[in-house]
Order: sequence, then C-alpha cells, then structure tokens
Amino acid sequence: MFRGSTVCVLPFFILVPMDKELIKYLENFLTPHRKALFQRILENRTRYLTVVLEDIYQPHNASAVLRSCECFGIQDIHIIENRNSYTVNPDVALGASKWLTLIKYNTKENNTPDALNRLRNEGYRLVATVPGKTATLLQNFDLNKGKTALLFGTELTGLSKDALNMADEFLEIPMFGFTESFNISVSASIILSQLVLKFHSEDYWKLTEKEKESIYFEWLKKSIKSSGQIIARWKK
Repeated sequence: MFRGSTVCVLPFFILVPMDKELIKYLENFLTPHRKALFQRILENRTRYLTVVLEDIYQPHNASAVLRSCECFGIQDIHIIENRNSYTVNPDVALGASKWLTLIKYNTKENNTPDALNRLRNEGYRLVATVPGKTATLLQNFDLNKGKTALLFGTELTGLSKDALNMADEFLEIPMFGFTESFNISVSASIILSQLVLKFHSEDYWKLTEKEKESIYFEWLKKSIKSSGQIIARWKK
C-alpha cells in the first residue's frame, strides 16, 4: 500500500487573504503580454466542475488527464491515492500541473470516503463516470443542477465500490462499437469538452474575484524566478 502525507496546494475551499500591494509589486516582474495572458485565462477558469481521479497508476494517463483539464479551464483536480501513487509524465503533461490546484488524499488505507465527503460538504454532487444502463447519457446531463465533481477510476477495475456507493449520479459516454470503454484520458477529454462548451454561454461557472486573486498570486509565484526571495525582501 502507498502511504504518504497529504499534499494540498491552495485548497479549493480556502481563500488565503492576498495583499493587493504585493500582487501589484510582483506584476512588475511580468511582461505586459504575460500579465494579459494570465488575466484572460483566469476569466475562463472554473471550479464549478472539478475532476476526481481515484488510484490512477499509469503516468501517461495521469498526465494526459491533467493536460486536458488545464486546456478546458478546470482548476481543481482531486487525486485519491489508495494503492497507487499518482505519477506525472512531464513529456505528456507539458507543464499543465503548474497551473492547476492539485489536492491529494493519501494518508489512509482507503482515502476515497474522506475525499468524497469533503467535496459533498463543499456543495458538489458526485457524478461517477461509468458505462451502464442506469447512467445518464452525456448529452442529457444537466449542468444547472449544481457544482459537479466528475469521478474517474482506473481502466482495469474502474471506480471502487466506495466511490460508486457514494455517487449521487452516474454519467455515460455514448458508444457505438464493440469496445466497452474509452481510455480514461480520452473519457475525461470527451466529457469536459462537451460540458465546458455547454456552460460557457452562462456565467454561473465563473470564479469569484477572491478566487481569481488567490490563483493569480500562485501563478505569479510560479512564474517569477526567485519569487520567494523577492517576496521576503518586499515584506521587510
């Protein structure tokens, strides 16, 4: 069994108070183009949809999912490590994880209940992605019902019994061939593509100003060389 300490980078439900003057100071180290790019991307980021990855063990798939999430503007990725450590292949992810908020659950033998209870307490409905007769087809999925956490399991065994039992709803991608399921990274891309395009005509999915500010600050720190030293000098 894998054991480790919980890694939580800027948790989605904690908004750290930002010093606006510090942010303005750090902006001096960005080019105008870079600053404009950050602001444009922030306007398309969302926490209305989030992705939960349970026990994904293949680095290629783990990395491809992160890349798809970043491309579609999904900010938070919840990573459950029960038996397997989540490993990213940098050649596949292409730096996507740098811009995402990764929340890992890995302190117990079974971390799934803690992860899903946390999401439910934050107002997310838990939607398991599975093939099955009782699942809602992707094209019929109702985004207006509230914030959604999409649950993905391993290709070999799928989601655990705990994840399936705790799920509020089930979602299925329509298929027309002999193969029973898509690769997990392909599944995530198909689902996110359709859902993100569907809600982009509305405003309910957008980040709050505080969320934007907090994420922006993290991006500044990651983008500016020796940002820790620069911040320390500023605070003096």
